[in-house]
Amino acid sequence: MTLQLGVNIDHVATLRQARRATVPNPARAARVCLKAGADYIVIHLRRDERHINRKDVAQLCKKFPGKIHLECSVSPAMEKAALTYKPFSVCLVPEKPGEVTTTGGLKFTPVVIKRLEKLIKRLHQKKIIVSLFVSPVEADIRTAAQVGADIVELCTRDYSEATTAQAARKQLSLIKSASRTAARLGLEVHAGHGLDYQNVRAVAAVKEMACMNIGFSILAQSIFVGLPAAVRQMRELL
Repeated sequence: MTLQLGVNIDHVATLRQARRATVPNPARAARVCLKAGADYIVIHLRRDERHINRKDVAQLCKKFPGKIHLECSVSPAMEKAALTYKPFSVCLVPEKPGEVTTTGGLKFTPVVIKRLEKLIKRLHQKKIIVSLFVSPVEADIRTAAQVGADIVELCTRDYSEATTAQAARKQLSLIKSASRTAARLGLEVHAGHGLDYQNVRAVAAVKEMACMNIGFSILAQSIFVGLPAAVRQMRELL
């Protein structure tokens, strides 16, 4: 299996919004990333639209059919956006007001499970592939399968933020175990959150892993080497 790379371009829009300008253009960044070796483009439409906005989603889905992976929360507004713009795939993620970035996987309360079942069914009716952003916990993987997800994206935050080698090994072990469970249940396995040029190889080496979704570290690296080179460097590590 060839490991795929999804490049998140949210922070291209963050830079644009810092000046309320028209540049840099996320669509231009998407084209550069795809040309440099990205398999698809990841964008997160937050409810406050603080970086990627609905206009971006509409433009990107139109210009790059089959190449846009939309992250969004489980809410009526985000459901409407996903069903309107019809990206190739959608990753449903938790979202807390005021958070700097996503802080962990979905919490599968009875209310959330019921919402997920309905939303996943609607997305599937539009031929949209559905991923759930989950913690590398067996119970959560099983719930993801039960509600009808096609993919689980394992949250690698705890692995990426581990401060000791022992802690990193422990988190990597959880990722490996969760990946095996997901594969047995027929789920495709992705990973993302905090992955960079120093820590990505160990996760990429997990047997069941199909795709890595990485954004911030690639865009940070691009300041010094350029966006095409930053994407190629990450591609080589995978």
